[in-house]
Formats: sequence, C-alpha cells, structure tokens
Amino acid sequence: MSTTEHGPYLYSTLSRQLEPLTPGPDGFVRMYVCGPTVYGPIHVGNARPFVVFSVLKRYLNRRGYAVRFVSNVTDINDKIYVAAAREGVRSDELAARYLNEYVRDTDRLELGRPDVEPTVTDHMPEIIEFIARLIDNGLAYPSQGDVYYRVEQFPGYGKLSGRRTDELRVTEPGEAKEHPLDFALWKGHKPDEDTFWESPWGNGRPGWHIECSAMAQAALGPSFEIHGGGIDLAFPHHENEIAQSEGVNGVPMATIWAHNEMLELGGKMSKSDGNIVLVRDALDRWGRDVLVAFFLRTHYRSKLPYSDATLEDTARQLDTIRNAALALDRAESVPGEGIDRELADTLVSARNDFFDALDDDFHTPRAFASLFEVVHAINRAVDGEHRPGRAQLQATRSEFVALLDVLGLAGLATPHERAPREVLALAQAREEARAARDFARADGLRDEIAALGFDVRDTPEGPQVTPR
Repeated sequence: MSTTEHGPYLYSTLSRQLEPLTPGPDGFVRMYVCGPTVYGPIHVGNARPFVVFSVLKRYLNRRGYAVRFVSNVTDINDKIYVAAAREGVRSDELAARYLNEYVRDTDRLELGRPDVEPTVTDHMPEIIEFIARLIDNGLAYPSQGDVYYRVEQFPGYGKLSGRRTDELRVTEPGEAKEHPLDFALWKGHKPDEDTFWESPWGNGRPGWHIECSAMAQAALGPSFEIHGGGIDLAFPHHENEIAQSEGVNGVPMATIWAHNEMLELGGKMSKSDGNIVLVRDALDRWGRDVLVAFFLRTHYRSKLPYSDATLEDTARQLDTIRNAALALDRAESVPGEGIDRELADTLVSARNDFFDALDDDFHTPRAFASLFEVVHAINRAVDGEHRPGRAQLQATRSEFVALLDVLGLAGLATPHERAPREVLALAQAREEARAARDFARADGLRDEIAALGFDVRDTPEGPQVTPR
C-alpha cells in the first residue's frame, strides 16, 4: 500500500482496519500511551511501547505534523502496595523511587521525553470528579466504601476487544457489586494500605482503569487522535477506559487505538513471572543504538522474540550502516568530480520508499530495507571507478543522516574514529586482554568505556567504538 500522497495510516484495534491519521481541530495529533506501573525497574518489554511511540512522534514531526505526546506513570496501584510491603517501605516512597529509575532508564534511550507525563497522585481531584459524573449518569454506584462501574449499562462494552458480556470472565471478584462483571472505580481504604485519599464515598484510592481516563482527558480533552499501548492492555484496561470516558462524554475517546505486540523471552515478558531482562542491563550490554534498532526492525504489531542471536544480528546490521557513513567520509577526503547518477536516483527512490513504509501502518522493517538500499548505493559509488564529487557526497551524507534521525539512529553516522583518544586506548587494552584470555580485565575495560559514554563491539574487522 502506498499512502504518501494521502498521509499516514495506522491500524486501529477498534475498527480492525487501517485508518487515516487526521489531526484534530487544533491541528495537533494528540496521542496518549499507557506507561508503566512503577513497582520495580522496567524491563525491555516495558520499553517497547516507549520506543515505538516515541519514534512514531519523530516520524510524524518529520512529516510536518504537530504532535502532543502524553504517556502516564501509574504510581497508585495494587502491585505497588504489595511490592512496598515486601520491601518494608511506604508505597509512595517505593513509587517515587521507581518513577525516578524509569525516567533514568528511558532517558538512556535518547529519544526524548513525552510532552506530558502525568501521574495519578497529581490528578486525584480530576479522578474523583470523573467518578462523580459516572454516578450522576447512572453508570456507577457506591457500595460499602467502594464505587463500581455498571458494565451492562454501557451498550458499547466489548467493542474494542470483540468480546460479548455474556462471554466475559470476572476479573475483579467482590461481594459489594451489583453484577459480577462490574469493575472498581474507587476502592475503600484497607488497614494494610499506608496511603489513601478523601472522597465523597470515604477514604480510599482509585481503581487502575479510571486513572487513565482522567489523566488522558486532563491532558488531551475528551476525544483525541491516537490511544496507544501494549496489546495486553486492550482488555480489560482499554475496554474499561472506553466505557468510562465515553460514558461521561458521549464522544469517542480516541479515533485510532494502536497496540504494539508483546516482547517474548521464552514466553511473554513479565515482572510478576520473573521472566524479564531489565532495560538497564540490556543497555549496558548492547548500547542504545542496538536496542532501539532491535525494537524497530520488527513491525510493532508483530510479536518480538528477545534473544542474543537477534541482538547480535541487529548489531551487525548497524555496523554495516556505520561503515557506509565512514565510507562517505573517506571518499570526501579524496573526492571525484561530477555526479553519480545511480547514487542520486537511489537516494530519491529510497527516500520515497522510506516514507511510504512509515505511512503504511508505521512499517519500520520496510523503512530499514530502504536505508540499506542507500547503504548499497553508497558502497558502490565510493568503490567505483568514478567517485562522486564533494557536493554530492555531502548531500548524500546529509540525507542519509536525516533518514536515520527519523528512527532515532543518527548517531550511527558518527565514525568510531571520532571517539576520544582515551576511549580508543581503553579499547585497544581490552583487545589485548581478550587476546591474553584475561576476560575479567576485558569486561572491566568495557565497563570503563561504557562509563565514558561509548560502546565497544567486536566485529570481523576488529573492535569498533561508537557513542552510546
């Protein structure tokens, strides 16, 4: 599908088809993405939506769209109370600590921050007001200190997940409910919970689903263009968000519901199952370029197995890109004359294919394929008998870097020869330690290089040092 002439299309879980992306009345594309619940360090599965939707914003900006990107942090949740009790600290102290760690870990991905990162604790008045409006509309009811949503009173319930109410299992058992499928909007305070808030229905805290409805509306209004997150959130979390938000406002919550598939490490990656690789550990081992490219080389709606073999392959692909940038730099030092027509034509066609791919449901694997068309054309041009002139080499490098930058990978075009002399000396010492089979020293030297902001990778051509 070629969509460049008509603008971007994204697959919507709600309509089960590609939908054109149209800015809102204010000219902005408003995007809300469910962020993490901060009860522990984030794993690489948590990082997939952060990378996908951060890069989606970069691409839309490059296409000329103004984007308001909101991604929340859930800092009040059952899992936080459980983790805090296990660690013997207050729940608000634990949430604050892991929120800070989340920001530090995702900052290392160097994709920028969302425009707004709301927390639940900062939106308690909006949440309480939202619940009160649902009660006024007859869609919610207080009961024994809790407040519940009447699922069967919302006629569109199940439209996102495709499930009928008579097929649903009970996700929240409770004796105070009118119907087993009803879910909690407000949970009365329990003696073992060390934080609580006042409300018209008694002391307590909000349920998970109402938190996002209130935060999304506070940041973006009652209706916006894209709601994103992992596919595991489609039911019940996003289904319940729709019921709440549309039950209050009477308008569609989001035009497009975009869900990324799961990351797999011999099964779904999950903190509760202990089946995880922490983002910080993956970054320490592979560096940000490899990790970001790893997420983007597979389409966001496809499952993504996490393995050393896949990451090694990604690293090799990135080395090929780096080498093409180096080849341009070397050629510029001894340029030819005139224009290499094949290189010029390939650059134009690859650029068109690159944006066609991203316009077509953000198809990053095809965008990577277009980049490699440029890589091959660069290698043919600089190795050919008639080397391009300096002006074409410079223009090619500029366009190549611009395409890489859309994917957050412009740093690949920074030659490893530009690393500080100190870093290159450490890399050489590490190579000597490896040759002597002193792997403990080699690992220590790699850590020193990382502390200086660089990664060292072993390639068939020898070690290569690149900025993180």
